[in-house]
Order: sequence, then C-alpha cells, then structure tokens
Amino acid sequence: MKPALRALGRLKTGAMNKTEAAYEASVLEPGMMSGEIAWYRFEGVKLRLADNTFYTPDFAVMLTSGLLQMREVKGFWTDDARVKIKVAAEQYPFEFMAVRSRSKREGGGWSVEVFE
Repeated sequence: MKPALRALGRLKTGAMNKTEAAYEASVLEPGMMSGEIAWYRFEGVKLRLADNTFYTPDFAVMLTSGLLQMREVKGFWTDDARVKIKVAAEQYPFEFMAVRSRSKREGGGWSVEVFE
C-alpha cells in the first residue's frame, strides 16, 4: 500500500496555518503575558544556508533571559524541512527547536525537539 500523499498547499507569506496559530495562542502569547518571552515574530528571520538556499523559521523568539530561539512548528515533518533546520543549527548561534502538535490520543499539547 502506498503512503498517503499530502498536498503542500502554500499559504501567502506571512499567513499562519492552523497549527502555527494554535501554537501562538497556546504558548507564545501566554509566554509574553507571564514574562518568559520578551518578543517574538512570525517568519521574522530569513537565514542563508548556501547559495540560493534559505531557511525561514516559523517563529523567532527572544526570551527575557536574552536567548534567541528559532522555533519551527510542525504537524508532520518532511525530509527537506528536517535537513534545513539541522543545517541552520550547525551554522548559526541560535537555539533551534521544532515543536510538533500531539494528537489527543498522545495527550495533546506540544512535543519539543532541540537541534544543536
């Protein structure tokens, strides 16, 4: 049986998908309110990985400690996306993390993977 194909329906630049909007509402905004997060911006940073190859993290986040994180929000991973975040983590001095939404069966919420 062939694996299901997923359409790569692209939203306009600057438009969040449902998973990204849910992450902003459930994690980033409460983090701002609690004082843990000083600033964040959706697609606010574009990183050059090689000639004609760029990576734009979903969210650039600055914690009140001064740590700058690049956060990628995923419902599922493609090989291309995983390679780009790994390459970016090797080249740039930010903390890179991938956040995946967990199903209700998995207990809901978010799982976090840090790339170094």
